[in-house]
Amino acid sequence: MGSGAQLTVTDLRRAARHPVDHKVIGEHRRLGDVHLHIANLSAHGFMVDGAVDMSRGERVIIRLPVVGRIEAHLIWATEERAGFQFERIIRLDNFMQLIDTLQLNPRLRRQR
Repeated sequence: MGSGAQLTVTDLRRAARHPVDHKVIGEHRRLGDVHLHIANLSAHGFMVDGAVDMSRGERVIIRLPVVGRIEAHLIWATEERAGFQFERIIRLDNFMQLIDTLQLNPRLRRQR
């Protein structure tokens, strides 16, 4: 990208999301173990398919390949999906390894 070019927040959000099909068991303070299906992932967070019995701001700890244990909090939810934001940003090199691990189908991987 040349100098003077600007990305909007929407552009960054779209560009950063990678489709995945990954099931995890999260640790929740009130609910105990929660089963989550991660549908897309970015270095800042993830979206799950299916309803979650949590309110905005509640936290869950998940374990991801390469990254290990990471905490996230719920930032939005509908009846069918929910979005979580990580408490810390995943380093780019670790994130790219994570995507390569979770996207076994090379057609899903974005060009780099």
